[in-house]
Amino acid sequence: MIYTPERTCAFTGHRPEKLPWGHYEDDQRCQALKERMWKAAQEIYDMGCRHFLCGMAQGCDLYFAETILALRCLAVGVTLEAVIPHEGQSDRWSEEQKERYERILSMCDKRTVLAPRYTSGCMQRRNRHMVDNASVLLAVYDGDGGGTGYTVAYALQQKRKVICLDVVGDAPQSYYF
Repeated sequence: MIYTPERTCAFTGHRPEKLPWGHYEDDQRCQALKERMWKAAQEIYDMGCRHFLCGMAQGCDLYFAETILALRCLAVGVTLEAVIPHEGQSDRWSEEQKERYERILSMCDKRTVLAPRYTSGCMQRRNRHMVDNASVLLAVYDGDGGGTGYTVAYALQQKRKVICLDVVGDAPQSYYF
């Protein structure tokens, strides 16, 4: 299958350490965020995107991957690509998170591994790769720098459409072109 940037959406979002609920996904705010992600994924599908890129980090990335896997069950032509910054990305994670990661990976339509081992710039390289291969970036972003802020800024610099979801839903969905 050929994946074109015009029909591809990349994702970026915060890790648990930056989320108000941390790893506690039963928190009502987390559940509300997952619902907003679901609605945004459906809207992006309706815009014509069929291929979705995920960096496979803990937190919002894995929520997104699970959202797209659910969408794939209901919508025609949906594919999910894991863009892995380096081999062994999940090696230092908890056993529970490693199992989740491996389960998601086993259901991805494609895996792209960018480096054989961790290097100081591999995460940014992954983020640029995703933006460079997509026309839309969906971001769960609180406005505070970090890797998510870097990716949003890079996407805007590259003239990609950026859709931002507020972490706790206080702000309306934002669109940037």
